[in-house]
Amino acid sequence: MARRLRPVELDFTATAPVRLVHTATLAAPPPAVYRSLAVEVGSMPSWFTAVASAVPTGDGAGRTIRLRGGIVFEETILATEPDTRYGYRVDLTNAPGVTALAEEWTLFPAGKGTRLRWTMAVDGPAPVRLALLLARPGVGLSFRDAARRLDRRLTPARPPSPGTAR
Repeated sequence: MARRLRPVELDFTATAPVRLVHTATLAAPPPAVYRSLAVEVGSMPSWFTAVASAVPTGDGAGRTIRLRGGIVFEETILATEPDTRYGYRVDLTNAPGVTALAEEWTLFPAGKGTRLRWTMAVDGPAPVRLALLLARPGVGLSFRDAARRLDRRLTPARPPSPGTAR
């Protein structure tokens, strides 16, 4: 059964009791990465394998995210700064114990590519906090895999240059 979480603003991603922060560098430029995150919301399951479905709601003011395993998030978008930042909070979820949750994706130019930082900010009772801290390595692995898949989706393999061995 879905429960309403404490409403938080984007500054929660800097002050939450538990913050899981992960980064990756992608060859794709910030506009392409931002478009996949914030505009092509439904594409998320193709590159973030933990996500079963992602559906925009409220004319783009929110999203419904379903994870593999049955967790559901009803979200409100808090920041849409093209090519720079995309953030949201979870309003309703069936995830046990969580009392507040927000996420922020921040994009930085990195040469011709993008340095992507994902922050998951969570509050809940002590057992939930501990479980999330223990899950940090697995969450990081999932993020890095998603970043690789997203980059492959956005930067198709280039054919070898003439004269190079195949």
